[in-house]
Amino acid sequence: MNAELFSVAGQVVLASGASRGIGRALAAGFAARGATLIITGRELDKLEATAKELAQGGATVRAIRCDVADPASIRELVKTALGEFGHVDTLLNVAGVNKRQKAEAFTPEEYDFILDINLRGMFLLTQEVGRAMLARRAGTIINIDSLNTYAPLKGVLPYAMSKAGVSMMTRGLAMEWGDRNVRVNAIAPGFILTDLNRKLWSEEKMQQWGMANTPLKRLGQVDDLVGTALFLASPASAFMTGQVLYVDGGFSAGLMWPLEV
Repeated sequence: MNAELFSVAGQVVLASGASRGIGRALAAGFAARGATLIITGRELDKLEATAKELAQGGATVRAIRCDVADPASIRELVKTALGEFGHVDTLLNVAGVNKRQKAEAFTPEEYDFILDINLRGMFLLTQEVGRAMLARRAGTIINIDSLNTYAPLKGVLPYAMSKAGVSMMTRGLAMEWGDRNVRVNAIAPGFILTDLNRKLWSEEKMQQWGMANTPLKRLGQVDDLVGTALFLASPASAFMTGQVLYVDGGFSAGLMWPLEV
């Protein structure tokens, strides 16, 4: 196998929501393979600690605070990133929030908080970085979608709505930007174990339900997403754009029923 086909060495990668969870794992995966990382999030102390850890392997990792719900913060981030590194090869749109409760209980403020980060903020950051990519006629954008765009889960409707918007944004930007050599794809994770949901998945009924409905019979780990992201950022996926890849252990492959075959 030609290693260069899957290489991201030398790329400048900007990753939002990278101080923990999926974002941190993806950033670490790129840093370990020779990319230069710009990591962003709302909490600078956590970002700087993450950057220090990721740089131990010799990678260049720059932490810049950014709240993607704030357009001014996005503009400052991209201005700083381009000023220091000249360009961005790959944008990893990972920043996202969620809240679990009944649809009728969400306040306008809670709804806005979720949509402003998950969809509006992702669009504005993509737009700002995308302008520079379009000018260079080169770039790759990878959005974090969700299993909720296969089938929405009860109790997280604004989140599911925001991720449906991410799916359409992925396809729409691929249509608009493809002729200028900017590719836009998405990864839809299944049930990935993180520090934020570890308590939920420690419940016996959740484990039984997850195992019963996932053909691979396990929860995903954040590192399970790294290979897909590297593929989408590398020359190996040069003829792919506008796609949503489900990395979900087979959950979206079909319906399980309680009969032995």
